[in-house]
Amino acid sequence: MTSLYSNPLFTRLADAERILVAGAGGGFDIYSGLPLALSLLHQGKQVHLANLSFSALDGLPLDDWIAPDLAAVTPDSAVHQSYFPERTLAQWLSLHGYPSTVYAFPQTGVRPLRAAYQALIDLHCVDAVVLVDGGTDILMRGDEAGLGTPEEDLTSVAALAALNGIPTRLVVSVGFGVDAYHGVNHVQVLENIAALERDGAYLGAFSIPRATREGALYLEAVTHAQRHTPEHPSIVNGSIAAAVRGSFGDVRFTDRTRDSELFVNPLMSLYFAFDLPGLAAHCLYLDRIEDTHLMRQVQSRIADFRESIVTRPPRRFPH
Repeated sequence: MTSLYSNPLFTRLADAERILVAGAGGGFDIYSGLPLALSLLHQGKQVHLANLSFSALDGLPLDDWIAPDLAAVTPDSAVHQSYFPERTLAQWLSLHGYPSTVYAFPQTGVRPLRAAYQALIDLHCVDAVVLVDGGTDILMRGDEAGLGTPEEDLTSVAALAALNGIPTRLVVSVGFGVDAYHGVNHVQVLENIAALERDGAYLGAFSIPRATREGALYLEAVTHAQRHTPEHPSIVNGSIAAAVRGSFGDVRFTDRTRDSELFVNPLMSLYFAFDLPGLAAHCLYLDRIEDTHLMRQVQSRIADFRESIVTRPPRRFPH
């Protein structure tokens, strides 16, 4: 039990020396973990960054591959590719004098992703992992009205859930509300968080204030990424950054959202933190994807599970 003035997430990481912060769901998810990673770096921790990648990793030279399904991305990687969030982040890190390698996992099933995680953990003697989701679909059990896009997120959860040799494994979710576009009912998100609290797996929530060093750097990193990926900027991190700035409502920061109405609000700037094994235990289909090797197997196993159950009806906020 901790004191009220202590942050349970950072308390769990207090004794860790070498921490891996990893994006769970691909794309720009690793940016969602940047404020946390920077805070740990500023505390003197050794921090490594990784991301399940949507980039065209097959074109990287052999020397960039540290192990099967594990690539080391630097500021100079694949300069011909316009969409490469891991490289864009590496370039921003280099500009600010931070360690600038961002590791990337291709989209695979659970078994190869777990092996790649193990290789990275062994390489740097990692003693804590923080898995980050930009959004809330990582918190879906499987019986909700809508799951969002859970395939990559829960593949990452399943890959790490069996790595019992890591003393500390955590999940953080930031961007409450952004998955409504993908059918997530956020009353059910809150219901799931309450269930995790009852089981002792919820570690509380805290905001990313723009007045902090890490908050200001995060805003700068998102602006840098938007400028260097103008054709496909991150809606999730654009929304989170807008919330950190204090914007509210239907905020416009990219033409990608011109046909939808956003609801940017202060809840989007909150980190919700969880114990990873505890979160994994709540997923109703995790055992079904355990032996997968391909992402399409994960997708089909989740679809088969959904056809076999009666889902919980969506609920409206009462106020």
